[in-house]
Amino acid sequence: MEPASGVNALTIVFAALCVFAIAYRFYGLFIAQKVLNINAARETPAVKYDDGKDFVPTNKYVLFGHHFAAIAAAGPLLGPVLAAQFGYMPGLLWILIGCVLAGGVHDMVVLFCSVRHRGRSLAYIASTEIDRTTGFVASWAVLAILILTLAGLSIAVVNAMHNSLWSTYTVAATIPIAIIMGLYMQVWRKGDVKGATLIGVVLLFLCILSGPWVAAHPEYFGWLDIDRPTMSLLIPIYGFFASVLPVWLLLLPRDYLSTFLKIGTIAGLAIGIAFVMPNFQMPAFTDFISGGGPIVGGPVIPFIFITIACGALSGFHALIGTGTTPKMISNERDVLFVGYGAMLMEGFVAVMALVAACVLVPADYFAINAPAEKFAALGMAVQELPHLEAEVQESLMARPGGSVSLAVGMAHIFSQIPFMENLMAYWYHFAIMFEAVFILTAVDAGTRVGRFFLQEMVGKVIPKFNDKEWWPGIVITSIIFTGSWGYLVYSGDIGSIWPLFGICNQLLASVTLLIGTTVIIRLNHAKYAWMTGVPGLFMTCITFWAGIWLIMNQYLPAKQYLLATLSVVVMVLMLFVIAGTLRRWIALLGIEGTVRDSHGVEVKALVEE
Repeated sequence: MEPASGVNALTIVFAALCVFAIAYRFYGLFIAQKVLNINAARETPAVKYDDGKDFVPTNKYVLFGHHFAAIAAAGPLLGPVLAAQFGYMPGLLWILIGCVLAGGVHDMVVLFCSVRHRGRSLAYIASTEIDRTTGFVASWAVLAILILTLAGLSIAVVNAMHNSLWSTYTVAATIPIAIIMGLYMQVWRKGDVKGATLIGVVLLFLCILSGPWVAAHPEYFGWLDIDRPTMSLLIPIYGFFASVLPVWLLLLPRDYLSTFLKIGTIAGLAIGIAFVMPNFQMPAFTDFISGGGPIVGGPVIPFIFITIACGALSGFHALIGTGTTPKMISNERDVLFVGYGAMLMEGFVAVMALVAACVLVPADYFAINAPAEKFAALGMAVQELPHLEAEVQESLMARPGGSVSLAVGMAHIFSQIPFMENLMAYWYHFAIMFEAVFILTAVDAGTRVGRFFLQEMVGKVIPKFNDKEWWPGIVITSIIFTGSWGYLVYSGDIGSIWPLFGICNQLLASVTLLIGTTVIIRLNHAKYAWMTGVPGLFMTCITFWAGIWLIMNQYLPAKQYLLATLSVVVMVLMLFVIAGTLRRWIALLGIEGTVRDSHGVEVKALVEE
């Protein structure tokens, strides 16, 4: 292992902020205005189909909170932590470059496409913009990926919350607080966002402060000490209610409230870094960039792109961007702020997670994240870990997955702030709770998106399911969808196929970028098509490379034939969608002349919007 880099963490944080600010002001604004031709005068689906349940015109700051909370799940927190195995430089470069040129563009373009297609799903957009067969194949691939995603995220929440009074109490308290905020904004003082914000923030602050007291009095709150099987049932039940209740009552205010906790914690971490000014202990590059690492077995290329996932580019975002969010955009110009802006914020979260991992001593980092036998094979000796275990009052060795080392890194920084020296255990448990809240907000939004998606698919066979006011359809599809991922959570089998989810997630992002390229070409802006086409084609090649590597070097040698088969099936389905997309490009580029749409804009071809 190379010696510590000595790079100051504050320098990295400041540089990331500058990159993201410049990207938003110039690159994002250029795409919104020149490439997509955002038109504030066009009526959005939220305004046109306002029903007070799913289609609800929403203040852009509240919607930003919902969208950011929904897309920012485990990926930006855990992915960069695991990728630190390769050193800090590969992860840092991909987060900065990927967010600006791929992730932010992906999120803004797919949100724009859905707003222009009545807030409909990615599969519907593919059917309309490419052809029905491609859309049909995409719909099954997307549904499978969404089930895998929600199961994996929910297991992370279950593992963080079960048998933890403090974490369960704080996370559960956000539900009644959110309902109070929703009633305040929609019924008691309609539209009073500032008042609702004040109420929510004050109640959340009191809830966080009272967490240690609750944990210290199990005689009163022992019923919150929930075991793993019970928690595995409660999370899907919560997902069901988040799916069927009006969006303004629970989902929207809870995500908005959670965003204050998320952004507040990350901002606090940035301030802590400014006070402490820690140096990176992890070198720029480690010996594992060629593969054989104890955490990520493959080489840095292509696995840096798969491991970080949501921190730079994620297909899961396309499901939120074509699910709940486009039904609440009140003005097209908000697409830039909500779509591109939220992704840049998530990128900053990913940078902070990387920093929290890299300020740990490398031996301690590997001791936490690697299985015991793999760490023993490294021949490293822990340095500060025994002291850290004593401080947080928990066993930290061999706790793979990234969440524990992230919490330790955050607590390590917070505890060095003046007057915080004796609060290491508090900050560690707070960080664990923070991660659970972070992930759960993606679970509730993703479940609602899945319900929309399943209604759309069943509606092709039974038209009554297309009626968004028909309660039997809403309840039936919610039960089927929630039950699908809930079963995987309860059985606990999803952990073994998490690498498959990583491949599927990035393949979905690649396909989404290529579908976005189709829309840009159809809008007669082929000269700008490279902005989505290049990252889309690049990630397609990278992800197929990673998928083939996993099959040949991990699944088949371990005789995991089911996982190998699923990998091949998903890649073939996506390859079919990609082939249909490329055919559509050729057809559009071959069209001579243009036609005018209903708003007088010259386009290559007209589609139903």
